[in-house]
Amino acid sequence: MGSKINRIGEENINTFGGKMIITRYKTNSEIDVYFPEYDWIAKNVQYVHFKKGNIKCPYERRVYGIGYLGEGKYKAYENGKTTKCYDAWKRMLQRCYDPKFHEKEPTYIDCKVDEEWLCFQNFAEWFYNNYYEIEGERIALDKDILHRNNKIYSPNNCIFVPERINTLFIKCDSVRGDCPVGVYYHKRYKKFVAHCSIYDFEENKSKRKYLGLYDTPKQAFEVYKQYKEKNIKDVADYYKEQIPNELYQALYKYEVNISD
Repeated sequence: MGSKINRIGEENINTFGGKMIITRYKTNSEIDVYFPEYDWIAKNVQYVHFKKGNIKCPYERRVYGIGYLGEGKYKAYENGKTTKCYDAWKRMLQRCYDPKFHEKEPTYIDCKVDEEWLCFQNFAEWFYNNYYEIEGERIALDKDILHRNNKIYSPNNCIFVPERINTLFIKCDSVRGDCPVGVYYHKRYKKFVAHCSIYDFEENKSKRKYLGLYDTPKQAFEVYKQYKEKNIKDVADYYKEQIPNELYQALYKYEVNISD
């Protein structure tokens, strides 16, 4: 019989560029591989995967160059499909760190994800403690209803919101130009138009409500402000028994500012 091959100490680089070192070699089908950059060991893996560089470390920042899976009970995949939690985490990272996404949605360019949530396991724990569903509704992860103008996705800033509520806070900056939010200048009438995006529950859709013509942008804004804040309260009351109280209170306290 030939002598047993000893591959302990053999090094390679995986497909992500991470250094790997064999620290235990029993057979070709049972080796331990150490990732010194992350002080982590992949146990009982195959030598053929080591040679091809196909061993992954859960601390490698593979998702948009910044997010990593980590170790824990929460799964990114089940039955061959990504989990709802993983999809929410990945979309959050995309909004903050994908240059192609920023070309379409430049308002997210300065947004970031808190260091804690760069680890999928940490985000997943928060997700399963806070996520809820409403029949017939899409639920969105929101970062700035609780804390106005917030740019950081974190456990303290975020809350899940029905998409119908989320759309109440979309602003049409291209239409308003230099005018306050909810206002644009009508060249033909040489007046300022107040208009408000609302959700009409009778028609079950978002629509724009015309609020009249005014001599000054300030007059138009005051009308918009009053109407918009009332509509937000009406929507909050509609959802009161279905949404977290923290969200309900934030909606009721929401004030529209002329600088929005």
